Amino acid sequence: MMADAPDPAWQARTLLRASRVGTLATSAEGQPFASLVTPATAPDLSLLLLLSDLSEHTRHIRAEPRVSLMVAGPAETLNPQTAPRVTVTGLAEPADDPGLKARFVSLHPYAALYADFGDFHLWRIRPLGGLIVGGFARATRLRREQLTPDTAAVAAVLAAEAEICAHCNADHPDTLALLAGGDGDWRMVAADVDGCDLGQGELVRRIHWSAPVSDVSGIRRELILLARHARAV
Repeated sequence: MMADAPDPAWQARTLLRASRVGTLATSAEGQPFASLVTPATAPDLSLLLLLSDLSEHTRHIRAEPRVSLMVAGPAETLNPQTAPRVTVTGLAEPADDPGLKARFVSLHPYAALYADFGDFHLWRIRPLGGLIVGGFARATRLRREQLTPDTAAVAAVLAAEAEICAHCNADHPDTLALLAGGDGDWRMVAADVDGCDLGQGELVRRIHWSAPVSDVSGIRRELILLARHARAV
């Protein structure tokens, strides 16, 4: 019997949360333009980009904020079309928020080298909708309200994020290393309603929850389940 297909919205969100590279589509005077970017996600699933003022795509989005961004996961076979991928359409806007900038750097540690340069600025893409292709010939359109997480849950987890990370880093370093699948000093650098991110130097690994959570108790439950599973493997 075939396994049930994953929920399209959940699959789209996990792809977006885990992806560290993507393709940004902009336009200039009606001419489409695609470029490689390194996205991160804000707690509310907005896409964060640290862009140089000198880049072509930055000039484009200043003139036309309607953009799309595609990220992809690994292909199931040698056929690239079996790779799950999601394209998000939305509006790009400057994000002058130190907290979001710190989040971006925590997920892209190498960016600390240039994040404070005068010609680099953070941008946020607020999703308006998306298209998830779960593999070959498996496409589903998603409205904004289907794609993005619950607002109250986002706020509850964000309010507790610093305490969650501090507690796990101070009291459970062995468990974090187990979840990351490697030795060494792994630290929780971010947490949200869909999962958490563990970092060691410039290496960052995404850990997904089994389903979206709505509060701190949900995160605690997910971490316990993940740790039990990791020890049993």
